[in-house]
Amino acid sequence: MLTVTAFYASILALFFVWLSLNVIKLRRRFRVRLGDGGNNELQAAIAAQNNAAQYIPFALLLIAILEANQAHTLLLNLLGLMLLSGRIIHARGILKSDLNFRVKGMQLTLFTLIFAAVGNLLYLIF
Repeated sequence: MLTVTAFYASILALFFVWLSLNVIKLRRRFRVRLGDGGNNELQAAIAAQNNAAQYIPFALLLIAILEANQAHTLLLNLLGLMLLSGRIIHARGILKSDLNFRVKGMQLTLFTLIFAAVGNLLYLIF
């Protein structure tokens, strides 16, 4: 059973729903049915949502494979926390136009992907 992955997938799914509701709220406020209507705030909200949609599934897949290969729970939780923190920090950076947060969030996310991928390769080799 993939309990650690299930936990982080659930938390990240709720975070993604929040990002989606934020886009919906801004579309209603600015009366934009499709696209971003040239509105910077809506552009940022859409970018935050899209970015999450691009990175979260792939990272969770790698974590789930590690868990299926019986990686240590501490490692799985470290990766899950890095992913969750990275996605929240990155989204904040996009939504608040804070480049420092965007960079830190992407670093955490990319480190998660790299560590999980290398971990899976090591499990295959050894």
